Amino acid sequence: MKRFHVHVSVNDLAQSIRFYSNLFGAEPSVQKPDYAKWMLDDPRVNFAISKRGAAAGVDHLGLQVESAEDLTGLEAQLRQADSALRAEPGTTCCYAQSDKYWVTDPQGVAWETFHTLGSAPTFSAPNQAAEPAANACCAPKKAVGIPVVAAKSCC
Repeated sequence: MKRFHVHVSVNDLAQSIRFYSNLFGAEPSVQKPDYAKWMLDDPRVNFAISKRGAAAGVDHLGLQVESAEDLTGLEAQLRQADSALRAEPGTTCCYAQSDKYWVTDPQGVAWETFHTLGSAPTFSAPNQAAEPAANACCAPKKAVGIPVVAAKSCC
């Protein structure tokens, strides 16, 4: 089963934790000085926020899977969607160790697909086996800083 993932960069972590805890009716499942995450079942979402210097707003979206086999299946779909697929096996990001793939949609929104292998004591750490360009944690630079344009009508 897949879980939708949303990562939002925030200006004030404490204020945002209070807001989202009230919105979701639950406290974060992970809380660090620069990061918080809610693993919700209703709706089934991995919702994360962080204060790490990025512009406030949606940082990236994604799909979290429960097995290596599910991730392999998504890799094939991603390769069909974007030839610039970036693999990050065994990376440490957001206080977790994961295998992941990144693509960027036509609007510049970064999409992460990942299988979490376990928790990590740091927000990020370089992956010695990966190419230097793949050692960045979270959204690829190509997608960061794309301005969100307000729509004049709803949905």
